[in-house]
Amino acid sequence: MGKLERKQERAPVPAGWDYAPAPEARDLVQLRERYGIFVGGKWIEPKETYTTIDPASEEPLAEIGQAGPAEGRDGRRRRARRVRERLVGARTRPSARSTSSASPACSRSGSRELAVLESLNGGKPIRESRDVDLPLAAAHFFYYAGWADKLEYAFPNRRPAADRRRGPDHPVELPLLMLAWKIAPALAAGNTVVLKPAETTPLTALHFCDILRQAELPPGVVNIVTGDGRTGAALVEHPGVDKIAFTGSTDVGKAIQRRLAGTGKRLTLELGGKAANVIFDDAALDQAVEGIVNGIYFNQGHVCCAGSRLLVQESVYEDVVRKLKRRMATLRVGDPLDKNTDRRRDQLARAAREDPGAGREREAEGAEIYQPPCRLPEKGYWFVPTVFTSVAQSYRVAQGGDLRAGAVGG
Repeated sequence: MGKLERKQERAPVPAGWDYAPAPEARDLVQLRERYGIFVGGKWIEPKETYTTIDPASEEPLAEIGQAGPAEGRDGRRRRARRVRERLVGARTRPSARSTSSASPACSRSGSRELAVLESLNGGKPIRESRDVDLPLAAAHFFYYAGWADKLEYAFPNRRPAADRRRGPDHPVELPLLMLAWKIAPALAAGNTVVLKPAETTPLTALHFCDILRQAELPPGVVNIVTGDGRTGAALVEHPGVDKIAFTGSTDVGKAIQRRLAGTGKRLTLELGGKAANVIFDDAALDQAVEGIVNGIYFNQGHVCCAGSRLLVQESVYEDVVRKLKRRMATLRVGDPLDKNTDRRRDQLARAAREDPGAGREREAEGAEIYQPPCRLPEKGYWFVPTVFTSVAQSYRVAQGGDLRAGAVGG
């Protein structure tokens, strides 16, 4: 036996393959104790506030302004509208709109802080914030900036016209990316914007206000108002808003549509649904399982098209369920600021704690629940990866909004 073989023989065998913690530095972010409302390039002190938290520890992060009708009616809104009339009504040159559209993405100094804030306030794994949300948000600003001086060529014999003042409202699921989806095309077309982020995850939008200042975007072009549903309702009904773009639940979308009927305001709705994966017996099952896991557990299922239903051909049903359960057992649930984490704390998982019997109700309907062994912290809002099998189409889990759980039907 050679020396090399003896050396390899004596090498210690690892007791386990656990990942060592690799947390992102939280002190990258300096939070204010209190945030106001950003209108006309200035911070307005609100009359009412609420607390936004870290959902992993339930630790308060900051006091957030609750905007209401009073803030919407004051003179600062009128000043912001005059900015719009100067920039848009005067037909700002397309090249200038292109520069304004790209400038927020050009300010890269805050990108790492934004990734930490996204994970800290919303619970998204830092790997997703850093490697998915931030690059895509920047890409959207650059993409739409490129359209600003090409609209007249893209639509021959039609002169592009702005909606003037737009009021986007977006949900908890992808705060920063939703912001880019709403603001970037609006700026490229020459609009001013009033954005209301989700009440539970406002911090990235508020940090974005500093990026707007660094990018020297004219005051009043982008305004950020925070608050709960009352703020959203005030924004929908505000006479100075010409278009509403809402992403969220179907029920709220219907309510907005009823409110705007006959007003002449334009409306764009992006409402969620129960997306299905269909798996036949000729599929590459291991690859299909990876697609299933990514489709439902990415961003904790908080995606409008999350693959929350699986329709599986009977001949491969047992194999798919077995492979899926085995893969679920490997998901790492933990601190979202840890770069090894697959699944994170959840701003909306508080519903599971408030209604711990919800999963058992689904079982009572006839579905079978599977949750891999998982130790969760005592504090914070956490949800174990879950799959329901033997699900009929009439069951509530196959029809409702249980986006954090996959439902499998043969």
